[in-house]
Amino acid sequence: MKNKAATYLLLTLSSVFWGVSFILTKELFLTEEHMTVTLLITLRLAIATLVMVPVLLAMGKMQRIRQKDIKWFLLLTLCEPFIYHLCETSGVQLVSGSLASVIIATIPLFVPFGMWIAYRQRIRWAIVVGVVMSMVGVGVMLIGGEGLRGNIKGMLFLSGAVVIAVVYTLLLVKVVDHYNPVVITTWQNIIGLAYFIPLALATNSGNILMLSYSPRMLGILLILGICCSTLAYACYNYGIRRLGASKASIFNNTIPIFSLIAAVAIGQEPFLWSKLLGMVIVIVGVVISQKE
Repeated sequence: MKNKAATYLLLTLSSVFWGVSFILTKELFLTEEHMTVTLLITLRLAIATLVMVPVLLAMGKMQRIRQKDIKWFLLLTLCEPFIYHLCETSGVQLVSGSLASVIIATIPLFVPFGMWIAYRQRIRWAIVVGVVMSMVGVGVMLIGGEGLRGNIKGMLFLSGAVVIAVVYTLLLVKVVDHYNPVVITTWQNIIGLAYFIPLALATNSGNILMLSYSPRMLGILLILGICCSTLAYACYNYGIRRLGASKASIFNNTIPIFSLIAAVAIGQEPFLWSKLLGMVIVIVGVVISQKE
């Protein structure tokens, strides 16, 4: 029971970090006119790598990738952070942070069906009911806000991110039992950085010199790199190892709750009672989904 409670806590923590990431990403685009999608992702991954690799080496926890697993790590990283972050960050640039988080929250709706198709894993009724109920809650949270009137191009980018996230979850099952979750995340960041550096240099060589590098900007990048690109993924990977992909992914439905709280806290969006009701419905849906 204690282990399960700890797993729920870590999955909730991953949702907190990812929920806040949408709002902080939007804040960078609003305050740094020379910040671009590829530049932001590259800086985020660079910070995550520079922090976590020395820590893991000092602790003696930096596992090598087994030869037979290299292909899985290359595919994992191609999905996330490479394609996923390109789609997600491009979408956040075009719509509000809270709307972006709502679209990303649809991921759990598709993961159980992906697990059934790829691994013939049985779809449990509690998961289906929990997902549907939490999606109703997400819909209620849209009432009175931006709703579905966001930029169509932005929503298409975010929908692409949802598809990639499902594929990522299906691939993660291949390696999650053989490596420490933090190690998996760190290798993803290292390989992802190798993917992004040439792209960032080719498209943003002048922009990097025109950023403000203010304490606010650097603080946001540190949070995005350490908390959102490292700790959040490590917590999520651990949750998948302990609960399975279908049950762990349902916690993504709580991401809009934390995005809304962060957006209201920094004045990006107003608070509405419909959003509070939606939060309650989402939480009830997540609880139902965990029933055995």
